[in-house]
Amino acid sequence: MGRKNVVVAQSGGPTPVINNSLRGIVESCRMYPNHFGTIYGGLHGIEGVLKEELLNLSDQVDEEIRLLRSSPAAGSVGTCRYKLKPGQKEDFERVIDVFRAHNIGYFFYIGGNDSMDTAHKISLLAAEHGLDLVAVGVAKTIDNDVGDSEFKLIDHTPGYGSVARYWSHIVQNAEEENRGSSPSDPVLVLQAMGRRIGFIPAAARLADPAREFPLILLLPESDITMPELADRVNDLLQRRGRCIIVVSEGFDVGDLGETTDAFGHTQFSASDTTAQQAIVSYLNRAGLKARGKARGQVMGTDQRDTAIYASTVDLDEAYKVGQNAVVIAAESGSGYMSTILRRPGLIYNVDYDRVPLDVVANSERAFPKEWIDKNGIDVTDEFVRYASPLIGEDWVSVPMINGRQRFARLEAKYAEKKLNPYVPQLYR
Repeated sequence: MGRKNVVVAQSGGPTPVINNSLRGIVESCRMYPNHFGTIYGGLHGIEGVLKEELLNLSDQVDEEIRLLRSSPAAGSVGTCRYKLKPGQKEDFERVIDVFRAHNIGYFFYIGGNDSMDTAHKISLLAAEHGLDLVAVGVAKTIDNDVGDSEFKLIDHTPGYGSVARYWSHIVQNAEEENRGSSPSDPVLVLQAMGRRIGFIPAAARLADPAREFPLILLLPESDITMPELADRVNDLLQRRGRCIIVVSEGFDVGDLGETTDAFGHTQFSASDTTAQQAIVSYLNRAGLKARGKARGQVMGTDQRDTAIYASTVDLDEAYKVGQNAVVIAAESGSGYMSTILRRPGLIYNVDYDRVPLDVVANSERAFPKEWIDKNGIDVTDEFVRYASPLIGEDWVSVPMINGRQRFARLEAKYAEKKLNPYVPQLYR
């Protein structure tokens, strides 16, 4: 279709490696000068497209693009939780108008299952309107819930390896705390992200694959009642004198006064209370078979915005997923998501492939039941074998200047607006 301009955008919660996928797209587009023209970033995802806020990524200093590798979260071009729903006809029409006005022929959307749905819908709408547009999805999510439960569509999503590494280290630190403070604080409860799927709290087991810590894991899928939990905790206290609990924010402890985001997902971090608070209160009311009290801590967005916990494996794979998306756009066309497939065998290795967007749009894998230990409060060695290669074996190198981390800082160079101002439908 000749040389056309590019829009790349991000959606949903960020990850420590999301910017390296962005970098992979930008640098790889430059390798196809006959295909790709100016590369724009939609400021705050699809909202930036709707508002015609297109950051010129082609006109940035090369050093800043390279620094995207170790710049976490989404501060570079921003992300959003704005979902294009079927009834928002004006929004969809606006996207097409913006793309047409700026000669956009390629759209890369970095995100989870909802984002793949958006990319798919825009691809179909562009075809209906006669707009020659190649739309490609770039998988990311710390939850690892994109795809299928058989791991045939995608083995894991960029972002998960880094949050798994975070929890493997945090629990090692918590073990030192609990071991030293157990006479007065015998139970330590830590809350992990994970609304409906247990991959994040399960990663806590990577801190202790030999099962030497007095560790309890509570996934959203854990079929454990609060009285049963209290019994398990007291059993550990009688045997070990202390206990560490890692609980998913989505573990069922009853009504938390949940709020939801624009996608309809529960926002536990914005709710009235937390699973950790509920468990700490319940255990202290029920009584511990040890001196002292249960205490807890809720880990927040540092799980997904901390550069030093990024997995080097995750960083490299995030970049290559972005690269692969560009190859797909140039050589295979529209309607695909760039994906990672694990090669069979004892030595960890992956291939980069593609899967149709309509297959993964709004998909949601489940945590395999066979990976939950029969006791309901742990995961199996099979999960450990699956997740261990993803966290890497070394620290990421983050540049520092005067003791402060040096992250990418893109200049505010935007495409000239050609259309009338627009307010997204959901904000009217």
